[in-house]
Amino acid sequence: MKKRTMYAWGSAIVIFIVLMIVTPTIPQSQSYHNFADQRSFLGIPNALNVISNFPFLIIGLIGLILCFYPEDYFRFSLRGEKIGWTCFYVGVATVAFGSSYYHLHPNDATLLWDRLPMTIAFTSIMAIFVIERIDEHKGTYSIVPLLLAGLVSILYWRFFDDLRPYALVQFVPCIVIPLMAILLPPMYTHSTYWLWAAGFYLLAKVEEAADKPIYSWTHHVISGHSLKHLCAAMVPVFLTLMLAKRTVQTERISLYKTWKISWTRSREKGSEEDRFEYSYSNVAVEETR
Repeated sequence: MKKRTMYAWGSAIVIFIVLMIVTPTIPQSQSYHNFADQRSFLGIPNALNVISNFPFLIIGLIGLILCFYPEDYFRFSLRGEKIGWTCFYVGVATVAFGSSYYHLHPNDATLLWDRLPMTIAFTSIMAIFVIERIDEHKGTYSIVPLLLAGLVSILYWRFFDDLRPYALVQFVPCIVIPLMAILLPPMYTHSTYWLWAAGFYLLAKVEEAADKPIYSWTHHVISGHSLKHLCAAMVPVFLTLMLAKRTVQTERISLYKTWKISWTRSREKGSEEDRFEYSYSNVAVEETR
């Protein structure tokens, strides 16, 4: 492993240790398990919060099938991509089981099985970004360490009742991935799908926080947490569409540069139209007698 990689991992560990020293512990609030919609249906407790996880299973299985489709449906061009995306879709599919199990009997013990698959998906996505946009080998080698970091964050919370490591694992990708999608030049087309996925995940977190208000606003039709599941399931939907449509970029240009070029061209076009209108208005009109 090169020195730069060692320095990067060392810096990340030092920053993590400093954050753990200077920040207070974050215990798991027991009110988190008190969801707005606790209705039962056909003997299923918290029915909508359980059933709304079904889309994760569908899109996860579709993604896994297409990853190993004989005709290379997703057209992976880098060695580590298939490994990373396979881990991602395994995480997505198992969210359906873990989250459903949790919502049948919401408590700290079952919450572990809800968070574990999501952590697999988060950390896999980080590795995929490193593979595609920074370095193929470093990204491939980072898959296992990132997955282990996610597992350790879950176990740390469970044994020490401290959510800080898990919060880092969950929220750092939410910040880093959109920034990387905008600033780093992509290897493939349809890079904007990353931003659509990030937008739906942000919406899902808002709906999760507004669980009870949304349940009240909809006159007890659906809660914010159930909507959160449906919006979060749109993340792998958009990423699957991206994988199906994308092709290798002939010229690697970041979204930021693409937007900057488009904005410059639109301004230049507007300036030319203004000059043309100005010139036209100053043409002398000869009177006819």
